[in-house]
Amino acid sequence: MTDTPASDTPTRDAPTRDTGGRNEPYTYAQAGVSIGAGNALVRAIAPLARATRRPGADAELGGFGGVFDLRAAGFTDPLLVAANDGVGTKVKLAIEWDRHAGIGIDLVAMCANDLVVQGAEPLFFLDYYATGQLDAAVAEQVVASIAEGCRIAGCALIGGETAEMPGMYADRDYDLAGFCVGAVERDRLLTGDRVAAGDVLLGLASSGVHSNGYSLVRRLAADRGWRLDRPALFDQDRLLIDLLLAPTRIYVKPLLPLIAEGLVNGLAHITGGGLLENLPRVLPADCRAVVDADAWPQSRLMAFLQAQGNIEPAEMARTFNCGIGMVVVVAEERADRVAATLEVSGETVLRIGRVEAGTRGCTVRGGAGAWSTNAPWAADHDG
Repeated sequence: MTDTPASDTPTRDAPTRDTGGRNEPYTYAQAGVSIGAGNALVRAIAPLARATRRPGADAELGGFGGVFDLRAAGFTDPLLVAANDGVGTKVKLAIEWDRHAGIGIDLVAMCANDLVVQGAEPLFFLDYYATGQLDAAVAEQVVASIAEGCRIAGCALIGGETAEMPGMYADRDYDLAGFCVGAVERDRLLTGDRVAAGDVLLGLASSGVHSNGYSLVRRLAADRGWRLDRPALFDQDRLLIDLLLAPTRIYVKPLLPLIAEGLVNGLAHITGGGLLENLPRVLPADCRAVVDADAWPQSRLMAFLQAQGNIEPAEMARTFNCGIGMVVVVAEERADRVAATLEVSGETVLRIGRVEAGTRGCTVRGGAGAWSTNAPWAADHDG
């Protein structure tokens, strides 16, 4: 976040003062916006941005825009790839429970993971932080977590914007958006054209719910009266709120070397729409992803959510990541090598299915007992 706070014209609900009939001058601060607080925040977060320096970016804050040098980053024939996203209603949990130290990692993850699935290396990131009243302590925690996400993803935080908008948001509320740009050498771009029937689907374990499905999570919490400040029923060593707010895993660094070697045919980031709707996005028209729900144990968190909401398996497969945050599509003869390399990088790798000939889409199926069922089941999505 580089610039001073932006604001809409104060609404009719903005604070006013009794002037006693005198024509006294108004100030922006009186309307609820503190330019000084915004400037102080920029000064406070500048070291956080500088800590994300990488070749191509100097991460200096204060200008109207950020500059990135592709040649200095080592590219020769690059294509630029851009992504933007938010964190969704997970932000509400962070605000309500005053836990902001991971939400910026979620923001970076949602963008950076979307770039790497196209073979792109994330280069730089900008954030947008909007709030009703700027709380510098909270904002600094959020930006520190954004900087940490950038460090994990290997991209530079080169700027952003802070918007203080009284009347648009409640005073303590804030929302986030992120914008990330990456680059890929032209011959390494992943478009799905390399995927073929017979390819193996390798699932990389998620760190939790990640950043999708939180409107349902929050509805369940309210309806079921969850005590989020107590140890989880399924994990007595951790508070339920901490499990729900676990940051989204960033998969960039383990995947980039495999992409550079040409070992990956396709990648799918499992976000909104779950396995069912995200896998078809990386398939050619004549291929179908078939996922075996018996191939990995359902996580205790996912089992808890399913049981609390009496959620059908098909609804789980299109709402949550179900324990799989990224799917790597590889040729059968390369599957073991790719899996071993990813495991050395710290990933938990699961062989979850195959690509078959057929109409583009995805089928997730399980036997009796898979995902808390008493009979075999299947869920399908075409597209």
